Amino acid sequence: MTLKRVVVTGLGALTPIGNTLQEYWEGLKAGKSGCAPITRFDATHFKTKFACEIKNFDIGNFMDRKEARKMDPFSQYAMVAVDEAIKDSNLPIAGIDLDRVGVIWGSGIGGLLTFQEEMKTYAKGDGTPRFNPFFIPKMIPDLSAGHISIKYGFRGPNFVTVSACASSTNAIYDAFTYLRLGKADIIVSGGSEAAVCEAGVGGFNAMRALSERNDSPQTASRPYDKERDGFVLGEGAGALILEEYEHAKRRGAKIYGEILGGGMSADAYHITAPHPEGAGITKVMQYAMEDAGITPDQIDYVNTHGTSTPLGDIGEIRAIQKVFGDHAYKMNISSTKSMTGHLLGAAGAIESIACLLAINQSVIPPTINHFTDDDDLDSKLNLTFNKAQQREVKIALSNTFGFGGHNFSVILKKVE
Repeated sequence: MTLKRVVVTGLGALTPIGNTLQEYWEGLKAGKSGCAPITRFDATHFKTKFACEIKNFDIGNFMDRKEARKMDPFSQYAMVAVDEAIKDSNLPIAGIDLDRVGVIWGSGIGGLLTFQEEMKTYAKGDGTPRFNPFFIPKMIPDLSAGHISIKYGFRGPNFVTVSACASSTNAIYDAFTYLRLGKADIIVSGGSEAAVCEAGVGGFNAMRALSERNDSPQTASRPYDKERDGFVLGEGAGALILEEYEHAKRRGAKIYGEILGGGMSADAYHITAPHPEGAGITKVMQYAMEDAGITPDQIDYVNTHGTSTPLGDIGEIRAIQKVFGDHAYKMNISSTKSMTGHLLGAAGAIESIACLLAINQSVIPPTINHFTDDDDLDSKLNLTFNKAQQREVKIALSNTFGFGGHNFSVILKKVE
C-alpha cells in the first residue's frame, strides 16, 4: 500500500500573545510575554497569582451567546481557532465530500471550569441534586470535536485524544495517520484548553509544578535558565487543516508545509516526573525521524517541550544531544512556552503552528527570559535566547510530552 502525502493548508490560533494567527506570529517574533496577574478569579491566597490568559476576548464576537452558554471555554476556544483555520484554508465547504472530512482534536483536561462551578453550586445547596442539563456535554473533552463537526457538517473520523500535555500533538499525529492511510481527504486537528481557574491553578500548585515568581510574572516562564522554578499555566487553542496532498493540489490550496512523520513513546517511569536521562524522549525523536525517512542532520529547528521545570528541561536537552550528536550544535532550538506559557493539551498545536510559520518565514522564534546560564546545560547549543533569529528552515521537529510519560514528536517540512 502506498501511503499518501499529508500537508497543512490552514491555520488558526487563539493564544495569550495574540488572538489571531497573525497576532500570534508577531508576538512570537517580538519575544512577547503573555504572562500577567490572574484576572479569572481572586488569586490572593494562591501560591501562584499569575498565568498566561488570553486577553481582550469576547465570545459574543464569534457566536450567539445562547449557543456559547452550552460550551465550556475550552470548546469556545476550539470553535474560534477552527473558524480562522477554515477561512485561512479557503475550504469550499459546499464543494467537498463532507463524508471525507474529519475532526481529530486534543484536550488534556476539557471542561475543568464547568466541573468546578457545578460542584461549587451543589456544595452550597441542601444536597438536592440540581445540575445544569448541559453540565456533562460542556465538561467532557470529546464535545469540542462534536461541536466542530456539527457546525460544519463534517462526517468523517471524529474524536478527541487525551494524553495530558501531549494531547494535541497526539491528535495531529492521529489525523496524519488517518489521512495517509486514505481514510479521509481532510481532517481538522489541533487542541484547546481552558484550565486557568481555581481548580487548575490550585491543583498544579499542590503538585509544586507552577512557577511562584509573583514579583515578576512576565519573566516567570524561563526555560533553560538556571533560576527556572516551574511552568506558567496558559490557555487557548490552535487549529490546523490537514489535507491529502493531491486533494489540496486539485483545489489550488495554499500549503504551509508537509507532515513528514511522527513518533510516540512512553517513559514508563513516573506519573508526573520525566525520565532523568530523557529515555522516552530519545526514542520518540528517533521514531519520528525513522517514520519521516530522514536523518538527524536534516533537521534545522527543534521546538522543544521546554516547560521551564528544573528536571524536564535538562532531560529533553540531554535527549536532543544524544539523538543529534554534533548536529545538535548546528540546529536552532527554542521553547515558545517562554512566551505563551504552557497551554497543556493545546501546547502541541500552537507549537506545530510556530514550526510551520518558522518554515514559511525563515525566522526562529526565541526562548525569552534567559538571564543565567545553567551549568547542567551545554552553553554551545543555540537555544535562541531572547531574540528571534533569521534562518532558512526546511525541516522542523516539534516535541510534546505529558504527565503519565506520554511522548509525541511530529516532523514538518517545507514544500518547494
